[in-house]
Amino acid sequence: MTDNAQKNVLLTGASGALGRMLAPRLAAAGYALRLSDIVPFPDPVPQGATFVQADLSDAQAVAGIMDGIGCVLHFGGVSLEKPFDEILAANIVGITNLFEAARRQKARVVFASSNHTIGFYERGTMLDTDMPYRPDGYYGLSKAYGELLGRMFFDKHGVESVHIRIGSCLPEPVEARNLSTWLSHDDLFRFVCSAVDAPVTGHAIVWGASANTCSWWEADDRERIGYAPQDNAEDFAEKIASIRTDDAITERYQGGVFCAQGFSRDTP
Repeated sequence: MTDNAQKNVLLTGASGALGRMLAPRLAAAGYALRLSDIVPFPDPVPQGATFVQADLSDAQAVAGIMDGIGCVLHFGGVSLEKPFDEILAANIVGITNLFEAARRQKARVVFASSNHTIGFYERGTMLDTDMPYRPDGYYGLSKAYGELLGRMFFDKHGVESVHIRIGSCLPEPVEARNLSTWLSHDDLFRFVCSAVDAPVTGHAIVWGASANTCSWWEADDRERIGYAPQDNAEDFAEKIASIRTDDAITERYQGGVFCAQGFSRDTP
């Protein structure tokens, strides 16, 4: 483990599905780990880790959980499409508070962004991370805000950040869309460790997908952090290739069902 890995690491959103998966792995890997969420941690706190309950929309609470932290893994916030007022406090005010605290602590931010920042590109369109944003809802818009916030904080304050545009992070793929979007739990853990340990990151954006044969996503900043996914959704193709929805909007766009939610155009 590098010297960077010895930094105190904060994991927000620790009580969510991905947080609960990452927490014991990070603790077992030897990171000095602080967990936080707005709700209690539902599992036994891993040996060597601590848990602090906090609301990310409370700037003072965020400053408290960030005290002494060298790198924050930001998985907190609303993870589904919701009305704007529900997204605002958790996903926009929350990440702004977190970057302000990271600036004061001179800490690195690793942000769980989303493929929903680009959800309205049609399936099969090959994208790199320099392509314009096409968010598919308020959730995706909040993730685009987080990426742009990271860009501004790096340019203006030198705060390093790594943003992973998570596709479908599941134990295994469950539908045809996942042949392109699947991110295995093992690959997410590999990414997180790489993002914490990298000597220098600048402002980096990385596609959050495994090494899928049918990926829609190409060039990104993964080499800068030394991240190399190893799993491939194609291993499950025979099982899932025929599993699709009967909704034309869901099936047309990369963001899937998020694009269909509230869709009111007469035509795509």
